[in-house]
Amino acid sequence: MDISWLGHSCFKIKGKRATVITDPFPPDLGYSLGKPTADIVTVSHQHPSHSYIQGIGGQPRAVSGPGEYEISGVLITGIATFHDQEGGKKRGKNTVYLMEIDEVMVCHLGDLGHVLTSGQVEEISNVDVLLLPVGGVSTISAPLAAEVVRQLEPKAVVPMHYKTPALNWKLEPVSEFLKEIGVKGVSSQPKLSVTRSSLPTSTQVFLLDY
Repeated sequence: MDISWLGHSCFKIKGKRATVITDPFPPDLGYSLGKPTADIVTVSHQHPSHSYIQGIGGQPRAVSGPGEYEISGVLITGIATFHDQEGGKKRGKNTVYLMEIDEVMVCHLGDLGHVLTSGQVEEISNVDVLLLPVGGVSTISAPLAAEVVRQLEPKAVVPMHYKTPALNWKLEPVSEFLKEIGVKGVSSQPKLSVTRSSLPTSTQVFLLDY
Protein backbone atom coordinates (compact mmCIF):
# COMPACT_ATOMS: atom_id res chain seq x y z
CA MET A 1 0.00 0.00 0.00
CA ASP A 2 1.27 3.45 -0.94
CA ILE A 3 0.20 6.58 0.97
CA SER A 4 0.81 9.95 -0.72
CA TRP A 5 0.00 13.33 0.85
CA LEU A 6 -1.71 15.70 -1.57
CA GLY A 7 -1.76 18.53 1.00
CA HIS A 8 -3.86 19.65 3.98
CA SER A 9 -5.91 16.57 5.09
CA CYS A 10 -5.97 14.96 1.66
CA PHE A 11 -4.18 11.66 1.07
CA LYS A 12 -4.17 9.18 -1.79
CA ILE A 13 -4.06 5.66 -0.37
CA LYS A 14 -3.41 3.12 -3.10
CA GLY A 15 -4.05 -0.50 -2.22
CA LYS A 16 -3.98 -3.62 -4.37
CA ARG A 17 -7.71 -3.53 -5.04
CA ALA A 18 -8.76 0.09 -4.61
CA THR A 19 -7.58 3.69 -4.22
CA VAL A 20 -8.97 5.91 -1.46
CA ILE A 21 -8.73 9.72 -1.37
CA THR A 22 -9.44 11.50 1.92
CA ASP A 23 -10.84 15.02 2.46
CA PRO A 24 -10.29 16.53 -1.03
CA PHE A 25 -9.83 20.32 -1.17
CA PRO A 26 -10.62 23.08 -3.73
CA PRO A 27 -7.95 24.93 -5.78
CA ASP A 28 -8.10 28.13 -3.69
CA LEU A 29 -6.49 26.41 -0.69
CA GLY A 30 -3.03 26.85 -2.21
CA TYR A 31 -2.09 23.24 -2.94
CA SER A 32 -2.24 21.78 -6.44
CA LEU A 33 -4.56 18.78 -6.36
CA GLY A 34 -4.74 18.15 -10.11
CA LYS A 35 -7.47 15.64 -10.96
CA PRO A 36 -6.57 12.41 -9.17
CA THR A 37 -8.79 9.37 -9.66
CA ALA A 38 -10.10 7.14 -6.90
CA ASP A 39 -12.55 4.34 -6.16
CA ILE A 40 -13.52 5.80 -2.77
CA VAL A 41 -13.55 9.33 -1.33
CA THR A 42 -13.95 9.92 2.40
CA VAL A 43 -15.21 13.23 3.79
CA SER A 44 -14.68 13.90 7.49
CA HIS A 45 -16.98 16.95 7.56
CA GLN A 46 -18.68 19.26 5.09
CA HIS A 47 -16.25 22.18 5.20
CA PRO A 48 -15.28 23.20 1.61
CA SER A 49 -11.58 22.48 2.24
CA HIS A 50 -12.39 18.86 3.14
CA SER A 51 -15.27 17.94 0.82
CA TYR A 52 -14.32 18.95 -2.74
CA ILE A 53 -15.44 15.64 -4.25
CA GLN A 54 -15.92 17.22 -7.69
CA GLY A 55 -12.13 17.57 -7.87
CA ILE A 56 -11.68 13.77 -7.97
CA GLY A 57 -11.74 11.87 -11.25
CA GLY A 58 -13.24 8.47 -12.02
CA GLN A 59 -16.56 7.53 -10.43
CA PRO A 60 -15.65 7.31 -6.75
CA ARG A 61 -18.06 6.18 -4.06
CA ALA A 62 -18.36 8.91 -1.44
CA VAL A 63 -18.31 8.03 2.26
CA SER A 64 -19.41 10.83 4.58
CA GLY A 65 -20.44 10.01 8.11
CA PRO A 66 -20.41 7.35 10.80
CA GLY A 67 -21.22 3.75 9.91
CA GLU A 68 -19.70 0.63 8.38
CA TYR A 69 -18.91 0.40 4.68
CA GLU A 70 -17.37 -2.21 2.40
CA ILE A 71 -16.39 -0.89 -1.03
CA SER A 72 -14.07 -2.58 -3.54
CA GLY A 73 -12.61 -4.84 -0.86
CA VAL A 74 -11.91 -1.96 1.54
CA LEU A 75 -13.56 -2.11 4.97
CA ILE A 76 -14.29 1.36 6.40
CA THR A 77 -15.69 2.28 9.80
CA GLY A 78 -16.77 5.88 10.37
CA ILE A 79 -16.68 6.94 14.03
CA ALA A 80 -18.51 10.05 15.28
CA THR A 81 -16.35 12.72 16.93
CA PHE A 82 -16.39 16.52 17.18
CA HIS A 83 -14.58 19.39 15.47
CA ASP A 84 -14.03 21.19 18.79
CA GLN A 85 -13.73 20.60 22.52
CA GLU A 86 -17.31 21.72 23.22
CA GLY A 87 -19.24 18.74 21.84
CA GLY A 88 -19.61 20.33 18.41
CA LYS A 89 -21.15 23.59 19.65
CA LYS A 90 -18.42 25.69 18.03
CA ARG A 91 -17.52 23.86 14.80
CA GLY A 92 -19.88 20.90 14.51
CA LYS A 93 -19.27 17.21 13.97
CA ASN A 94 -16.31 15.29 12.56
CA THR A 95 -15.99 11.70 11.38
CA VAL A 96 -12.88 9.62 12.01
CA TYR A 97 -12.36 6.83 9.46
CA LEU A 98 -10.72 3.50 10.20
CA MET A 99 -9.89 1.70 6.95
CA GLU A 100 -8.56 -1.81 6.43
CA ILE A 101 -6.53 -1.82 3.22
CA ASP A 102 -4.21 -4.70 2.29
CA GLU A 103 -4.42 -5.99 5.90
CA VAL A 104 -3.15 -2.64 7.23
CA MET A 105 -5.37 -0.51 9.48
CA VAL A 106 -5.23 3.17 8.47
CA CYS A 107 -6.96 5.81 10.60
CA HIS A 108 -7.74 9.28 9.21
CA LEU A 109 -8.75 11.62 12.03
CA GLY A 110 -10.19 14.39 9.84
CA ASP A 111 -10.53 17.69 11.74
CA LEU A 112 -10.58 16.12 15.17
CA GLY A 113 -10.95 18.86 17.79
CA HIS A 114 -10.46 16.98 21.07
CA VAL A 115 -8.61 14.11 22.69
CA LEU A 116 -10.50 10.84 22.34
CA THR A 117 -12.87 9.38 24.91
CA SER A 118 -12.15 5.88 26.22
CA GLY A 119 -15.08 4.62 24.12
CA GLN A 120 -13.67 6.19 20.96
CA VAL A 121 -10.22 4.74 21.67
CA GLU A 122 -11.85 1.32 21.99
CA GLU A 123 -13.70 1.75 18.68
CA ILE A 124 -10.60 2.96 16.84
CA SER A 125 -8.13 0.48 18.43
CA ASN A 126 -5.45 -1.45 16.51
CA VAL A 127 -4.28 1.47 14.36
CA ASP A 128 -1.24 0.75 12.19
CA VAL A 129 -1.00 4.08 10.33
CA LEU A 130 -2.43 7.25 11.91
CA LEU A 131 -3.10 10.31 9.72
CA LEU A 132 -3.11 13.05 12.35
CA PRO A 133 -3.95 16.80 12.30
CA VAL A 134 -1.27 18.71 14.20
CA GLY A 135 -1.60 22.39 13.18
CA GLY A 136 -4.04 23.58 15.83
CA VAL A 137 -6.30 26.64 15.27
CA SER A 138 -9.28 24.64 13.88
CA THR A 139 -8.19 21.16 15.09
CA ILE A 140 -6.23 19.67 17.98
CA SER A 141 -3.02 21.51 18.89
CA ALA A 142 0.44 19.91 18.90
CA PRO A 143 0.21 18.91 22.63
CA LEU A 144 -3.23 17.34 22.12
CA ALA A 145 -2.05 15.60 18.93
CA ALA A 146 0.80 14.05 20.93
CA GLU A 147 -1.74 12.94 23.53
CA VAL A 148 -3.88 11.25 20.82
CA VAL A 149 -0.77 9.38 19.62
CA ARG A 150 -0.26 8.11 23.18
CA GLN A 151 -3.93 7.10 23.32
CA LEU A 152 -3.88 5.06 20.09
CA GLU A 153 -0.25 3.83 20.03
CA PRO A 154 -0.07 3.49 16.23
CA LYS A 155 2.94 1.97 14.44
CA ALA A 156 3.27 4.90 12.01
CA VAL A 157 2.18 8.54 12.40
CA VAL A 158 1.80 10.84 9.40
CA PRO A 159 1.13 14.49 10.37
CA MET A 160 -1.35 16.53 8.30
CA HIS A 161 -3.31 19.80 8.44
CA TYR A 162 -0.39 22.09 9.34
CA LYS A 163 1.22 25.24 7.93
CA THR A 164 3.30 24.86 4.76
CA PRO A 165 4.55 27.47 2.24
CA ALA A 166 1.70 26.46 -0.10
CA LEU A 167 -1.18 26.83 2.36
CA ASN A 168 -3.25 30.03 2.40
CA TRP A 169 -4.42 29.46 6.00
CA LYS A 170 -2.92 30.28 9.38
CA LEU A 171 -1.97 27.01 11.07
CA GLU A 172 0.98 25.99 13.26
CA PRO A 173 3.98 24.36 11.56
CA VAL A 174 4.69 20.64 11.96
CA SER A 175 7.84 21.46 13.97
CA GLU A 176 5.65 22.20 17.02
CA PHE A 177 4.28 18.65 16.97
CA LEU A 178 7.70 17.07 16.39
CA LYS A 179 9.04 18.98 19.40
CA GLU A 180 6.04 17.94 21.50
CA ILE A 181 6.47 14.26 20.67
CA GLY A 182 10.25 14.39 21.05
CA VAL A 183 11.25 13.57 17.46
CA LYS A 184 14.26 15.16 15.77
CA GLY A 185 15.86 14.96 12.34
CA VAL A 186 12.88 13.61 10.37
CA SER A 187 13.27 14.11 6.62
CA SER A 188 10.20 14.23 4.39
CA GLN A 189 9.73 11.58 1.73
CA PRO A 190 7.58 11.39 -1.44
CA LYS A 191 5.29 8.63 -0.11
CA LEU A 192 4.95 5.98 2.57
CA SER A 193 4.95 2.41 1.26
CA VAL A 194 3.85 -0.08 3.89
CA THR A 195 2.81 -3.72 4.19
CA ARG A 196 1.64 -5.74 7.17
CA SER A 197 5.15 -7.16 7.59
CA SER A 198 7.06 -3.88 7.08
CA LEU A 199 5.31 -1.85 9.80
CA PRO A 200 7.60 -0.37 12.47
CA THR A 201 7.65 -2.28 15.77
CA SER A 202 7.16 0.92 17.77
CA THR A 203 5.63 4.32 16.96
CA GLN A 204 7.51 6.15 14.22
CA VAL A 205 6.73 9.57 12.64
CA PHE A 206 6.86 9.99 8.85
CA LEU A 207 6.74 13.36 7.09
CA LEU A 208 5.47 13.31 3.50
CA ASP A 209 6.05 15.77 0.65
CA TYR A 210 2.96 17.38 -0.85
